[in-house]
This record gives sequence, C-alpha cells and structure tokens, in this order.
Amino acid sequence: AAAAALGLLPLGKTQSPESLLDIAARRVAEKWPFQRVEERFERIPEPVQRRIVYWSFPRSEREICMYSSFNTGAEDPAAGPGGAAA
Repeated sequence: AAAAALGLLPLGKTQSPESLLDIAARRVAEKWPFQRVEERFERIPEPVQRRIVYWSFPRSEREICMYSSFNTGAEDPAAGPGGAAA
C-alpha cells in the first residue's frame, strides 16, 4: 500500500515477494539438468520437483525456438532421400 501511495505501483496493484521455493527451484534449474538433480538426491518432494521442472524450460521466444529446433546439426550420411536409410 505504501508503494502504491508513493506512485511506485499502479493503484490497486500489489506485489508479493517471490517464494523461497521458487527462488531455490529457479537457481537449481539454471545450474543443473533435472536428470542430474534426480540422480543426486534420493527423495525430492513433488512440489519441489514441479517448480524445478517449471523453471527448467526456456522463457524467451528466441530460446524456445532455438531449443525446439529439430535440426541437430548431425546428418546421417547413410540416409537417402526423405531421411530413409538406403
């Protein structure tokens, strides 16, 4: 309410701080693949797993396009026309 009164936030809008779970899950997702997290720790509570997976996916449209590309850069030389092996 004080921030809104100072003009820092639009009237009627409030901000809530990010949860510790989200902060920690985002940091883990930035540093390690989820598979490595699963291998390293025996028991990970399901809500923690969900947040790590959520933060593991790219956020920007450019990153989504880059990671969703099917071109791996390695063409199979034995593949004939249409991708079928000769």
